[in-house]
Amino acid sequence: MTAVVRRSLLDDLATSMLDLIADRKLAVGDQFESVRSLAERFQVAVPTVREALRRLEAIGALELRHGSGVYVGPNVGRMVLANPLPLKPTAGRLVELLQARALIEPPVAALAAKARVESALAQMEHDLVQAAELITSGDHDRLAEINMDFHRALAQAAGNATLAEVVESVTVVNVREQLEILHIHGDRETDLAEHRAILAAVRAGDHVLAEQLTRAHLDGVLAVINARVNP
Repeated sequence: MTAVVRRSLLDDLATSMLDLIADRKLAVGDQFESVRSLAERFQVAVPTVREALRRLEAIGALELRHGSGVYVGPNVGRMVLANPLPLKPTAGRLVELLQARALIEPPVAALAAKARVESALAQMEHDLVQAAELITSGDHDRLAEINMDFHRALAQAAGNATLAEVVESVTVVNVREQLEILHIHGDRETDLAEHRAILAAVRAGDHVLAEQLTRAHLDGVLAVINARVNP
């Protein structure tokens, strides 16, 4: 019973801290109150405050800098958070991941063609340049990261933060799966060409084509993976 109460107290305390950040309109990188000040404000012990802060640090909502203080972290406003400790990928997991992406990302690409958030489009273009260089150099692990960054930027171009977080949650957290997919699929030049076509459709504002190309791209990878893992 004591453990349940303790978890509830920490949950309430962490939520109250997030509410305080929102009320003060603090932005990422802004300094938050000290541990002692928070303990006095919420009338709890300093160790309890530290434990709640560590919980918020674990999800990236706050950063604890030794000798400096507590700062607002990059994930403070996120609605969707990825599991930082994913299981080792299996063949079935690879297929499920691609099936999920094939359902989620094509409609997001259509929204991107309508919204066309310029900063995200610029990031997509940068990713394509880097991808071409990495194909030449043979740095395939880094190429997998850049390819996933392209898909995240595509979601960000849609102008919907929650959708972008959903796409990020199935790319960042599944980085090992993405590396395995790249190694199995292997057709890096085709990937690059398809990414370029998707960006061109988004740039042109053609939401129908952007959705079709994204779906065809993911379905094509899924077909190859299915054939390899389920011969």
